[in-house]
Amino acid sequence: MIQHFPILAIMVLFLGAFLTVLCGKNKVLRNIVVFAAMLASSVFIAFLIKPIMIDGEVITYWLGNWSPVADYAIGICLVVDQLNLFFAILVSVAVLLAGVFSFKYMSRDDTLEKYFTLFLMLSGGVMGLVLSGDLFNMFIMVEILTFAAVALTAFRNRSEGALEAAFKYLVIGVIGSSCILIGTTILYSQFHTLNLAQLSVLLHNNLQPATILAFTLLLTGFAVKAFVVPFHPVEADANAAAPSSVSVIISCVLTKAGIYGIIRIVYFLFRSMNLAPLQFILVLIGTLSMFIGVTMALAQKDFKRLLAFHSISQVGYVMTAIGLATALGVTGGLYHAINHTLFKGLLFLCAGAVFYATGTTNLDKLGGLAKRMPQTAALFLIGAFSISGLPPFNGFVSKWLIYQATYEKAVEFGNIGYAFVTIIALVVSVMTLASFIKVSQSVFFGQLPDEFKEVRETPVPMRIPMWIMAALCVGAGLLPQYMMRYLINPAVYAVMNVGNYIGSVMGPGYAEKIAGQTVEAYSSEFALAGYWSPISWLALFAIIICAFFIVSLSGGKLSKKIHSDSPSGLDPKYDTFFSGEANEHSQVGGSDLFWGFKHNLRHYFDFMHNAHSGVISDYALWAFCFLSFMIVYLFIIV
Repeated sequence: MIQHFPILAIMVLFLGAFLTVLCGKNKVLRNIVVFAAMLASSVFIAFLIKPIMIDGEVITYWLGNWSPVADYAIGICLVVDQLNLFFAILVSVAVLLAGVFSFKYMSRDDTLEKYFTLFLMLSGGVMGLVLSGDLFNMFIMVEILTFAAVALTAFRNRSEGALEAAFKYLVIGVIGSSCILIGTTILYSQFHTLNLAQLSVLLHNNLQPATILAFTLLLTGFAVKAFVVPFHPVEADANAAAPSSVSVIISCVLTKAGIYGIIRIVYFLFRSMNLAPLQFILVLIGTLSMFIGVTMALAQKDFKRLLAFHSISQVGYVMTAIGLATALGVTGGLYHAINHTLFKGLLFLCAGAVFYATGTTNLDKLGGLAKRMPQTAALFLIGAFSISGLPPFNGFVSKWLIYQATYEKAVEFGNIGYAFVTIIALVVSVMTLASFIKVSQSVFFGQLPDEFKEVRETPVPMRIPMWIMAALCVGAGLLPQYMMRYLINPAVYAVMNVGNYIGSVMGPGYAEKIAGQTVEAYSSEFALAGYWSPISWLALFAIIICAFFIVSLSGGKLSKKIHSDSPSGLDPKYDTFFSGEANEHSQVGGSDLFWGFKHNLRHYFDFMHNAHSGVISDYALWAFCFLSFMIVYLFIIV
């Protein structure tokens, strides 16, 4: 019976979407159907934890019972190993909590039957993607989730920027989907199969110009879905425009679907992570995403847009760790993937709570909400401390592992350049903390504006998912040994040991029979002995914090004039810091805090402002330039 749970976890979401349409305007029945679909999918995934994560089984489900014939896969299959299930757990948790939050949060909107239909379609698409064992089936799920996400981005179409954000998402999303489709088509023309396990065996030591091109297209396509640099502006626009419950899915789930696709492509399908130049380019993309994301977040005036850029930055941590191709790196990357789902989901729900209560997410218009919304303020601080990597919250554990992994790569493997990655990762954590000091000051502390003096705490149904995510952030930080034992280590083993997956799908000995050799496994062993202790990293973290604040404060002494025509956003309210502010409303505005840091890096911020033009043709050009570069690069190194 349990072998049917993977298909049931997917189909119950699609069935729920169909039934939601039939419910029409019946609010009670619709909510029951939606909740039942999300809960049932989560339960099916939960029942897979023991046999797969604890007992080490791999479940294969052949649709229509079309199992392989004569060592050839002719049907579509779902495969659930420890890696699939790891990401499926992330999806089910985020979908269930965001869905419950939606019931009250979206109650002021119209046509909610359409909203929940799209929400369940999006959820089913992501779940189908991570559980699929067939490359073309993965593409189908990518298409479903992309168009559902585009529609949900534009759901509040009367809001400023919603339709524009949806159009940008559509254009760039279609570029990514087209890359995946063309790459899939090339592989099918070469090998006449789309089963991941069979393709992995046939591709091993058999890379030709056509298959290298397919590799590049697939890697680019899933990089688009992960919203890493240079595809990141689309996520910022989408998350700023979409309802906060949808932002949770885009930021916490869709990005992980892209990361999952990248892992399957580079570690499993092409088994190419033994190539140092490929490791370098993945780490470079991740590092750029880390730094650009956090610096752009510092310049934002909108709560949700700021969170969106932080999502880009945190996914950069995951990409960097995965690109190291070491067991410790994969461990840190997967740990941070689940942590990012928790703390970023919590922060987006907090932003939704603020919008629900005040009607705005403009940091310059908010302030003092902790007086009226103390629970939301406390929950926000848990999320802020978690994403900043402060103990005892979950972000510290995964970031510490990533610091260790980059340090290990620099020292043990002789790649000293990776030491700079360690430094950048630490600096980004400091800047993340600074950014959330800015948000906490702008939204929850300081003077409460007169128009918000009657604001009340959000309803209990909205707070329950927030408290659950906050509890998970604390639990994942206080009990890392259990997270490692039951979730992270099994998933790492699945990443590093491809042969177990192939044998479970195609039968024992298939790789040896077809390729004439055993499937090599990456080392899944690591030890932290001899590396810096958590106290050492915290000490270095504190030193960088002091340096950051010195640089920020020095801006006021280095310049007494800020040009109001500067595109970097360095012009607002210089007098706020020294004189002239209104007595009744004197807190620092959201665009003012750390303005000295922005002033000292004004040339960088001017460049980034011009680069993020908001013109979709520019972003499409970035995508094609990235694809062209990757084609040339991979043809050189492979």
